[in-house]
Amino acid sequence: MGKLKSMDELFEGRHFDREVIIVCVRWYLRFKLSLRDLVEMMAERGLSLSHTTIMRWVQRYAPEFVKRWNRFGRPTGRSWRVDETYVKLRGQWVYLYRAVDRAGQKVDFRLSA
Repeated sequence: MGKLKSMDELFEGRHFDREVIIVCVRWYLRFKLSLRDLVEMMAERGLSLSHTTIMRWVQRYAPEFVKRWNRFGRPTGRSWRVDETYVKLRGQWVYLYRAVDRAGQKVDFRLSA
């Protein structure tokens, strides 16, 4: 695995803001939207894009995002469960979600109001 580029180097010379590129690529990969759906969603936000532009972003940035994710992701088994509980934290009640694998090891957690 090669050295990761800085964020400035990664998006250098791009016409659109890097936040727009990241959102489009992330939504395409995460929610399985079509490229034309993303064009419509960006048009609703006042951005005029072509579906081929988003396709090129996905081809260019998806492998880089995977490299960055793999630095922090932990391998999990085939089976894992999510536990939900309500806990008091600093005097405020919040939901605690915990993902636990078959061996009882914590995979991830999330606190929400």
